[in-house]
Amino acid sequence: MAWSIADVARMSGVTSRTLRHYDEIGLLPPAWIGSNGHRYYEEADLLRLQQILLMRELDLGLREIRAVLESQVDQVAVLREHHRRLLAERNRLETLARTVGRTIAELEEGKDNNAMAKINRPENLFEGFEPSAERAEAEAEVRERWPEAWEQSRQAVETMTPEDMEQWQREVTAQMIRLAEFMVAGTPVDDPAVQAEMDIHYQGVCRFWTPNAVAYKGLGQTYVDDPQFRANYAKIADGLAVYLCDAMVVYADARLD
Repeated sequence: MAWSIADVARMSGVTSRTLRHYDEIGLLPPAWIGSNGHRYYEEADLLRLQQILLMRELDLGLREIRAVLESQVDQVAVLREHHRRLLAERNRLETLARTVGRTIAELEEGKDNNAMAKINRPENLFEGFEPSAERAEAEAEVRERWPEAWEQSRQAVETMTPEDMEQWQREVTAQMIRLAEFMVAGTPVDDPAVQAEMDIHYQGVCRFWTPNAVAYKGLGQTYVDDPQFRANYAKIADGLAVYLCDAMVVYADARLD
């Protein structure tokens, strides 16, 4: 029995685009291609896809997954590497908890600010996030749309120290609050002050990967289209995801190739 690429996408939750990419890089070729050009998968291919998805849950890169499936590396060694990443993630979360605690204290000191009074409680910036959820969602989107960029991002994150991660998170927190203040004040997204924030935002993204205009605008659209992203930004201020996306479009058109 064989299933079409649409059937496999429906059953697995993996997009057809991702399945085609897996085929292109030799990770998951279909059993055969019909005269209509459609890809078809058999049971063995579904089992291979299940293995791929399991290893993605372990945060393994596509190269590592392919190596494991082709038995080019010791699976115990792969698990040891995953264990190392888990310990690093634990340290990151401990650092993040301290960062959020300090940010809450700082923001509550200025709670009488009129602009901030119109914005949802700043501590909600992280409420409801699963451990590393925002980063995981971002990686998943980049991984599907721009695989090479995702690999660059993953490598960059692995080189960050806990102090680097803490500083980065504080910068992100502060910027999202500044953007929410602009939005509440009715500042147009093409305002120089907002675009200055977008330059900071873009440079922050470039710490992990370097998107061109199309990719940067696509990332902004992801903030709007993805329910998790949209909900997370709404915890800061309703409509922030759309405001950020629109500002990113203006920046990309004006500054990026």
